[in-house]
Amino acid sequence: MKPPTGGSGKGGAVDPSLPRFKCQECRRALVVVGVESYADRLPAHAASGMHASSVQGSIMGASRMDNSYVVLSRQNKSQGPGIPPRPPSAAAPHVEPKQSTKAIEGSYIMLPPPAASIYKTSASEGGSAQLPPPSINSSSPSPGNNPGFHSSVTVLKRAFEIASSQTQVEQPLCLECMRVLSDKMDKEIEDANADIKAYEACLQRLEQEPYNILSETDFQKEKQKIEEEEKKLIAAIEEAEKLYSEVSSEMKDLEIKSKQFEDLEERYWHEFNSFQFQLTSHQEERDAVFAKIEVSQVHLELLKRTNVLNDAFYISHDGVIGTINNFRLGRLSNVDVEWDEINAAWGQAALLLHTMAQYFTPKFQYRIKIHPMGSYPRVTDINNNTYELFGPVNLFWSTRFDKAMTWFLTCLQEFAEFAISLDKENNVPPEKSLKLPYKIDGDKVGSHTIVLSFNKNENWTKALKYMLCNLKWVLYWFIGNTSFAPPLGSLQTQSAKNKT
Repeated sequence: MKPPTGGSGKGGAVDPSLPRFKCQECRRALVVVGVESYADRLPAHAASGMHASSVQGSIMGASRMDNSYVVLSRQNKSQGPGIPPRPPSAAAPHVEPKQSTKAIEGSYIMLPPPAASIYKTSASEGGSAQLPPPSINSSSPSPGNNPGFHSSVTVLKRAFEIASSQTQVEQPLCLECMRVLSDKMDKEIEDANADIKAYEACLQRLEQEPYNILSETDFQKEKQKIEEEEKKLIAAIEEAEKLYSEVSSEMKDLEIKSKQFEDLEERYWHEFNSFQFQLTSHQEERDAVFAKIEVSQVHLELLKRTNVLNDAFYISHDGVIGTINNFRLGRLSNVDVEWDEINAAWGQAALLLHTMAQYFTPKFQYRIKIHPMGSYPRVTDINNNTYELFGPVNLFWSTRFDKAMTWFLTCLQEFAEFAISLDKENNVPPEKSLKLPYKIDGDKVGSHTIVLSFNKNENWTKALKYMLCNLKWVLYWFIGNTSFAPPLGSLQTQSAKNKT
């Protein structure tokens, strides 16, 4: 059911003077209106209010009634108490032409006209104060002067109180709530009837069973038996309580240990997290070191493949004159080369040959010793005789200088032969083995002698150029077959490895 709506938003409204009771279940308002057919039952002193009742009833009759209305007609008296009447199916009564038809929404109970036409209750009689009804006729009497109105309201309130006390349910109720309550009470009645039938069946069964009356002796025996069982049960209870105390004590001890274990676990996880953090830091440092090592190894491999001798001893030529590190070795009649430059060139050549020979010592029989001493190199022969490999010397008599150059050329030839033999040991194909471009035979290179005494400058210079060319070929072989490192560095590296 819908509660009654206000008249401010619609064309018509229910008379505010009508008593507005609330449903005690859903708290929706209930408006009580009357029916004109009950006018003949009013007492004589209520006749003065009939005019207003007729007008009010005419207005309510002009309103369309839907399923939310309950009309208490004469026929409804025969229905039992507490059962809500069904809504009438009849159509709305005749509507006067001057009055518009308005739908009345909400839950209504139709009462006799004297109680519906002139309602105006005070706060002392229950319910809030109502606004006076809209005046239909200026000659209508005031509800306050109608004793039947007050008696009807009092009777209605008393009826609701009696109904509440009898049904244990607060009254009044709307139609829907009454139906729900009725269904609920029907269900309770059915359950109660079922319980009654069950109890009656049990009672009949008990009445049919024979009674065994115990004698005094049997009663005492049964009593003693029950007392013994009671003592046993009491002892069992005491034992159970004792066990309970022991278990409680153990539980307390276990709780203490559990707390200790929780503290230990918490401390463990703190230490674990700290260790994990340190481990992560160390791993990051280790990865950084490994990355540096990898870069250093790549750089080392690159350095191993790089031979410094090729850059340290650059052998070329300046026309007919051969050069080493841009120092000219030789002179011409039209090109005067200072002896200081020639001595520096010999010093570079001696240093190069000495370095290569020293690298393969002792495998290479270094019989002829080269002593690189800057611009003043010397050569020691197989008889430990030392000769100066620098000038200036006399063109016509330079025996020591000539012997030094000859022994240098012999040392170069021996090293070239050692290189060829080493290629054979390593199974190097002959076409890839070392082969000097100019043959060395004693003091001759190619077809020119390296001796300066009684020799032309042009021939001597060519012999020196051929000698530098052979030295360059030997250098290329050395670079291709070795990863050069100075002997001192090798010794230091080996000692460092032994220490570690």
